[in-house]
Amino acid sequence: MRPWEENIRRVAPYVPGEQPKGTDLVKLNTNENPYPPAPGVREALARMDWEKLRKYPDPSSAVLVQALSEYYQVGEDQVFPGVGSDDVIAMAFMTFFNSKKPVLFPDISYSFYQVWADLFQVPYETPALDGDFRIRKEDYYRENGGIIFPNPNAPTGVLMPLDEIEDIIAHNQESVVIIDEAYIDFGGESALRLVEKYENLLVVQTFSKSRSMAGMRIGYAIGHKDLIKALNDVKYSYNSYTMNAPSLTLGAEAVRDDVYFKETLQKIVDTRERAKERLAALGFSFPDSMANFIFATHKEKKAEEIYLALRENNIFVRYFKKPGLDNYLRISIGTDEEMEKLYSFLKEIL
Repeated sequence: MRPWEENIRRVAPYVPGEQPKGTDLVKLNTNENPYPPAPGVREALARMDWEKLRKYPDPSSAVLVQALSEYYQVGEDQVFPGVGSDDVIAMAFMTFFNSKKPVLFPDISYSFYQVWADLFQVPYETPALDGDFRIRKEDYYRENGGIIFPNPNAPTGVLMPLDEIEDIIAHNQESVVIIDEAYIDFGGESALRLVEKYENLLVVQTFSKSRSMAGMRIGYAIGHKDLIKALNDVKYSYNSYTMNAPSLTLGAEAVRDDVYFKETLQKIVDTRERAKERLAALGFSFPDSMANFIFATHKEKKAEEIYLALRENNIFVRYFKKPGLDNYLRISIGTDEEMEKLYSFLKEIL
């Protein structure tokens, strides 16, 4: 080993979903929204002042913060934007998880949590889900340096009722509790209404799923103003200009079109419910997903075999080659046309 290599921080990185090239394919592997962003986003892009691009963007992200503040009826000092929810959560790890006590998150959950914990040298423990892939709230009634979990969970799609989430928060007033709501718009009640009640609660959401803007990288957190101030202090010590000018303008425009937002959400939910029936008829079983994907296993055929057969035919779903997950496929909800192609091919190979 060369001397300088001894000082390199070594971590096992997060592995994102495959981004296949080409046009003649069905991409159901990364939970993207199958519908385009709101029409106002395209219009705003067409009239954008390109002169702005030679200047630094607004470090306070005011136009986006204001739009989110108005939409969710919270103070502007309660909103923290970032480059996707991944950036927001990474900032939260750096800001809030500095105790010697372990941070808690489920053993089957968003795999980036473990990566951030290792990267920032945060101790952690991973309570196991029960046999139905559900979080057991009682597992979080113990001393900790913070708590984070997605709701609905990923990759399972299982929703935790809001009263159980509140129970976890109420039992953990001495640490920050982060609810990662990347998929909440597809089913269930957000924990946002608990923000005024609990000063230690941070709710994180994203534009990547329900708002069809994964390519713009926009996420945000909402919480007590003291939590947001702490996040901003870390941000300004790390990178003042996290959000680019187009993301700020187009993100604000997406928030304003609530009618389109709810129409596309309903399309995805309707397609998801039909997908549950069609996949069940083909011999699949799965937890009852409230996200924009289904976490499915087949009664006879191995998940990896199905995944590879689909991939060879330009149909992409997500396969996790990990213990406990290696006989499941995570299938994103696409358009009805894309889902029909999936069902037709599955019927052939099964």
